[in-house]
Amino acid sequence: MAIYIAHFFAGFFLVNGVPHFVQGVSGNSFQSPFARPPGVGESSAVVNVLWGFINFVVGYVLLFEVGAFSVGLNTDTLITGSGALLTSIVLAWHFARVRH
Repeated sequence: MAIYIAHFFAGFFLVNGVPHFVQGVSGNSFQSPFARPPGVGESSAVVNVLWGFINFVVGYVLLFEVGAFSVGLNTDTLITGSGALLTSIVLAWHFARVRH
């Protein structure tokens, strides 16, 4: 059970890293937990690259270093994909609210 929780949160961290990393490497300021107010204010591009990269590392560790992960049509992929999809929907809702 703990492995599935780790894989769910791996999906969360991997997806959360994408907007921060992409905006950062594009040279754009973007919301981050380090801005004021957290998650609403914008942080520099460099802060977002670092935050995105940290999310990728945490996601990797949770996916490949906590138990075994098997790629394919199986429970591992379903749980990880569920974490990724749920996070994607929440992030889309949040950033649509604070960016427009």
